[in-house]
Amino acid sequence: MTSLVEAPPAARRITWWRLLLRDRFACLAVVILVIVVAGAVVGPILLGDLAVKQNLRAVNRPPFSLDDGFAFVLGSDSLGRSLLARLIVASRTTLSVAIPAVVISLVVGSVWGMWAGYHRGWRENVSMRVADVILSFPSLLLAVVVLYVFSPSAGNIVLVLAIARIPVYLRAARAESAELQSRLFVDAARTFGTKSWAIIGRHVAPTVLPTLFTVATLDFCFVMLTESSLSFLGIGIQPPDMSWGLMVAQGRQVLQSAWWIAVFPGVAIVVTTVSATVLASWARLAMDPGQRWRLTLPRSRRKNSRPENTEVRA
Repeated sequence: MTSLVEAPPAARRITWWRLLLRDRFACLAVVILVIVVAGAVVGPILLGDLAVKQNLRAVNRPPFSLDDGFAFVLGSDSLGRSLLARLIVASRTTLSVAIPAVVISLVVGSVWGMWAGYHRGWRENVSMRVADVILSFPSLLLAVVVLYVFSPSAGNIVLVLAIARIPVYLRAARAESAELQSRLFVDAARTFGTKSWAIIGRHVAPTVLPTLFTVATLDFCFVMLTESSLSFLGIGIQPPDMSWGLMVAQGRQVLQSAWWIAVFPGVAIVVTTVSATVLASWARLAMDPGQRWRLTLPRSRRKNSRPENTEVRA
């Protein structure tokens, strides 16, 4: 006795854009992330030197006042500089550290992991031991030690965080590839004489990448928080450069008299990381063919639900 489950035609034709529009929280997360990225790219060009321009007559101006113009709607810092302008300019530094670190670790770790998982044997054992050695040191502690020995700069932070996060993708890609390399379609490709890297690129990578993308989205939050923590500790981004973590560190000294200097950069960190986490949760469902149907249901019916209009024929 066999069973056939037929999904409704509308579910098969649904597009990524329509899936995104069905989830209002994912849409809001995308809007926030687009605004942050657009501000990081275009903001410093439009603002010019406003972020570093000092006005000692407007020191620690409170927020939500337009007396000095819209640029000071979030107040000013202890040197009279626009906090809004500094937030926008600092977003470029924060993202320029987080995004390259995630991309480097994603590319190196995923390629390495798929290669090790596909070939198994000594390649897999050596790769896992290397990953275990790196993971035995906490990422933040490793970054603190390395940056204390070498000069703290954006390039060094990217390199340290990228190396520290490679095992995360290596282990995920290795596990997925090891399971796929015994599948029938991979055996068929080997039977026809297809090269190993061609099999990995055509058959293994498309199945592994959705999982790695979800991990990368979550890892972006971790890397950005780590960079902010390093800047807060004084061994991350150094003045005159600015980042959200450095702004929080500078604002804690006047937290009682000018709370907005530290609070608004902290809110920017929280909102950005939460938005990336929400987007990762949506992408996990959207990229999984077995779970994608959940996004077509109303949010109140997504838990403990099955696809509608499903016929089971015996």
